[in-house]
Amino acid sequence: MMIRCLAIDDEVLALELLEDNIRKVPFLDLVQACKSGYEAMEIIQREKIDLVFLDIQMPDISGIQFLKSLKNKPLVIFTTAYEKYALQGFELDVIDYLLKPFSFERFLKSVNKAQEYINLLEKPVIQPSKEELPFSENYLFVKSDYKLVKIDIKDILYVEGLKDYIKIYIQDLDRPVITLSSMKAVEEKLPAAGFIRVHRSFIVAINKVSFIQRNTVHIGNKEIPVSEHHKENLFNIIHKNKIID
Repeated sequence: MMIRCLAIDDEVLALELLEDNIRKVPFLDLVQACKSGYEAMEIIQREKIDLVFLDIQMPDISGIQFLKSLKNKPLVIFTTAYEKYALQGFELDVIDYLLKPFSFERFLKSVNKAQEYINLLEKPVIQPSKEELPFSENYLFVKSDYKLVKIDIKDILYVEGLKDYIKIYIQDLDRPVITLSSMKAVEEKLPAAGFIRVHRSFIVAINKVSFIQRNTVHIGNKEIPVSEHHKENLFNIIHKNKIID
């Protein structure tokens, strides 16, 4: 399946780099490169667009204002030179956040993530059974790829919400387990003593956290945002377990 995309950036060199990267990826179809959000709005109104590469700081209308103005939002990957917008990007449910200057390898990782999500949307939705799935304090079962997959709770690193799906990242497993579910449903299944919601889109295993820095939690090489709404609860737990104040 070809992914129809737009590139939006007011800087000519940045836009040319985006065009070049997009054309290197066989499953990306660049509909148009735009120098402003207003130009892109006209295209989105008349064309089917699956994915937008969107700069944030632009004259007239910023990338964030542009995104908030859309009724039917395509998937969005932010491209910006400013790290300070990363948390706001997660709040707006963007698929990824590319910090300029980014490598083609990092770009490819981002578009593969978008392709994975689009492929999920193309799959037929299987309604969950009304019967309760087997569950204990040590493991749970989720429906993934037409199978019931058993997951040991002690091996869960973190859970990421992606619109109607969740991705469960598991220790020593290269790929996450993806299932049709809500963050609320999985949060209710996980033991409260071992897991904490740090963001609308993330639940982390407390004993898997490597360190906390500013508004992020680090698990291995993964940097997970902490929203203002959940920060107090997280730091209350940290405070209880500190040796020295």
